[in-house]
Amino acid sequence: MSWINDEAQARNVQGMLIITSRLHLRKLTTDDASFVLMLVNEASFRSNIGDKGMRTLEDARRFILEGPWTNQKKPGYGQFLIELNKNQQSIGVAGLLYREDLGVSDLGFALLPEYRGRGYAFEAAAAVLEYGHSILGIDKIAGLTSANNRASIKILKKLGLKFKKIVKMSFDDPGTALYFE
Repeated sequence: MSWINDEAQARNVQGMLIITSRLHLRKLTTDDASFVLMLVNEASFRSNIGDKGMRTLEDARRFILEGPWTNQKKPGYGQFLIELNKNQQSIGVAGLLYREDLGVSDLGFALLPEYRGRGYAFEAAAAVLEYGHSILGIDKIAGLTSANNRASIKILKKLGLKFKKIVKMSFDDPGTALYFE
């Protein structure tokens, strides 16, 4: 696995930040709006992560420009687009978001259904975890997931994170499971 931590160098390789054997992760751009729109409106994304209220390409472009996936206060944080190395097919997102209300760096990931069960989510999440520790210098990284999202819980446990408690991320949140290294 390798990563590119120099911004100019990253631009020269199409914004790639993290490269694994099968994937590369790069910063989201407004050119990714149609993919983001499709991903966030996929049924399991909406039920496990939440409805982002995104219904049009313009909504997706605005979300990419102004939303939390790309506008984090901490440098190097954000959700990155996951693409297959072999054909640059966009398959999901993975990255780190700083959850100020909890004081944690949150490892997040989501893939389109047709790419689940092939190890891509684990590969991307492991790469982001290593990036967080090695490049960003984060000591402890958390994972937040719907308490009934068995697939994400399995990946978090495989990464070595352990269940800590149920937290409420919003007033209407039925409970989100917090896992920690």
